[in-house]
Amino acid sequence: MNTMDAKRVLEAALICSQQPLPLRDMSVLFNGTLNFDSIKLLLEDLQNDWSERGVELIQVATGWRFQSRPEMREFLDRLHPEKPPRYTRATLETLAIIAYRQPVTRGDMEDVRGVTINSLILKQLEDRGWVDIIGHRETVGRPALYATTKQFLDDLGVGSLNELPPMDSQSEPAAMLEQIDFETGASSTVTETFAERLSVTSSQESSSTY
Repeated sequence: MNTMDAKRVLEAALICSQQPLPLRDMSVLFNGTLNFDSIKLLLEDLQNDWSERGVELIQVATGWRFQSRPEMREFLDRLHPEKPPRYTRATLETLAIIAYRQPVTRGDMEDVRGVTINSLILKQLEDRGWVDIIGHRETVGRPALYATTKQFLDDLGVGSLNELPPMDSQSEPAAMLEQIDFETGASSTVTETFAERLSVTSSQESSSTY
């Protein structure tokens, strides 16, 4: 199979898949005749092929997928005018703390926010598939340890936690919440950043993700 045909196979599989495709699954398409490095080169070529189009090929935590570009959201939302879910500032701050300080207990989160965290907030994040309990701290009461999931990374459109913008290690814990900006890297509030990025995800789920 030549390069052009292999790219066509990958393109068709990625467009038709409802979930991100990991390299091991894409290797199955070629009966193992192409190694992961060769597939990655083909994927890079596909990214270039689609660079001027309304959709893009990106790598997320669980694999590769096609999705609409952020600038297309305004137009695609007209097909599905219903509003995506909105999250309270308390919910987004809790999510940010887990993302940057994981694994953390509920007590750790409350120390950062300075207020008691409603159990419904953690349940909402678990139900959405963004956080999960990964163990328990070996201390009195063995409190649950929370961490973000691969679904969370997929929904943010990043491949790993290393792609989140770095936090200033000298900042006070509460100041951390003012530094998050997934779009530009500039200072911004959690509500403005997580809410914007995650609302894009909700919109894509309903209308524009291939």
